[in-house]
Amino acid sequence: MTAVLPLPPYPQPGEPGAETGFEPLSGEGVDVLAVGIAPGPAAESAQEGTPADAKPVPEPRSGAVEAAVRYGVDVAARADAAGVSGRAGEHLVVEPPRGSAGLPGKLIYLGVGDESHQSLRRAGAALARATFGAQKIRTSVVDGLTPQAQQAFLEGFFLGGYRAPKTGLSDAAKPMAAQMEVTGLNPQALALAEISARAAWLARDLTNTPPDTATPAWMAAQSRSVAQAAGLEFEEWDPKRLAAEGFGGLSAVGSGSANGPRLVRVTYRPAAAGAGSVVLVGKGITFDSGGISLKPRESMPAMKMDMAGSAVVLAAVQAAAELKLPFKVTALLALAENAIGAASYRPGDIVTAWNGTTVEIGNTDAEGRMVLADALAYAAGKLKPDALIDVATLTGAAALGLGKRHAALFGNDPGLLSAFEAAASSSGEPLWQLPLVPDYDYLLDSDTADLAHVAPVGAKAGAGAILGALFLEKFVDSTPWIHLDIAGPMEAAGDSHEYAKGATGFGARLLIAFLRARAARTLAGLDAS
Repeated sequence: MTAVLPLPPYPQPGEPGAETGFEPLSGEGVDVLAVGIAPGPAAESAQEGTPADAKPVPEPRSGAVEAAVRYGVDVAARADAAGVSGRAGEHLVVEPPRGSAGLPGKLIYLGVGDESHQSLRRAGAALARATFGAQKIRTSVVDGLTPQAQQAFLEGFFLGGYRAPKTGLSDAAKPMAAQMEVTGLNPQALALAEISARAAWLARDLTNTPPDTATPAWMAAQSRSVAQAAGLEFEEWDPKRLAAEGFGGLSAVGSGSANGPRLVRVTYRPAAAGAGSVVLVGKGITFDSGGISLKPRESMPAMKMDMAGSAVVLAAVQAAAELKLPFKVTALLALAENAIGAASYRPGDIVTAWNGTTVEIGNTDAEGRMVLADALAYAAGKLKPDALIDVATLTGAAALGLGKRHAALFGNDPGLLSAFEAAASSSGEPLWQLPLVPDYDYLLDSDTADLAHVAPVGAKAGAGAILGALFLEKFVDSTPWIHLDIAGPMEAAGDSHEYAKGATGFGARLLIAFLRARAARTLAGLDAS
């Protein structure tokens, strides 16, 4: 990631240093200068001398006017010709006049829109993509804004500059800018943006890794490395231990693969114990063929990303350690490859989950809820957290209902649901609450087991995302619980604002925002939920 350095605030007119404060001097090595513009008010046609078809003129932000003078450019005319109005993410590139010495080779007028957090994330992402290969950027775009606004801009910058790892002989793409200097930057805003961005990058890197590499054992090894680097506790269940300790869901789903299943626990403990605990459970299907209930061809390519939930919770527990939260945070990664083999589990099988509940298998392609059933039951029965959150690419129904931008939110605790809606608003990772409908419980009835894990063939009941959540709810006892179905926003088809093509890491920033808010309430002596 780009190294970001703070500079003093941009000097106001008449203040000492106004001649040199923001404008780079010869020898400083700045090759990109970035200043902000925002949409101006609509032109007043009644104003004397104003053409009837006049377009709004972008409004300059700190340093924009002075930069225009130094570059000798009529920004209003250039913006009008290019159709740039200052909307979030728009940018206008200006080169220095011929023969000018000492000016950076590129001046960028960056649209910041209404300077909301969402607009600033988009502006940051646009700046990152416009400056690939640069050595040093200097910018005043967030000078004078709140720390939260500055954090949003920097998060967008870091996330927009991400590119998935690539193998082969082709030339490497230009990297993010090596350095960026930001005037008036709040140090805490930078620290928080870097923590969130590192978490999202980790989740994206893991999720983008090809499935021939990212097996359950490989994911467990990556988790061990993260734990060791962050000083976290680590525990791993291999296939023999899983079978011996009754993790029937994980064992069944992983039975058809040469790459055996794993359960991984990574735990952050604060220096002072006693402030409660949160457990994060991640679905980690490293590749999902559908098993015997084989997926169609067009559904296969994205199934290397069916372990996105496990990558997200691992990234979140790493961030918990960086943030030094006042309560314990545990990530449980339920890892398996759903393949076809001589020992594959079958429709009609009865599988016994960790808590003893028997489940009749109706479709081996509904494997995610089986591995989560084990992990949730273990978390509720053994770890006994104050809050239990699972993150999973669980159902195509969630993507069908909410599209590719929103995650589906379910839960059994009003306070937790409200906390997650607030975290979604502050993090920029949107979700939408769906109901747990008790009237649909009959669809999980089984004649041969305690539960069926899918609706009967031919039921045509719909509500697939709700039914998946209702199944998971059977394994959390009375623990306050949240289920996030991220099947829709797990992947971006192309670069879009702060999301780069490929895995999005959706949920990492959302969990961090939730954990930070919970920590603030804990330290204030309030109800943590």
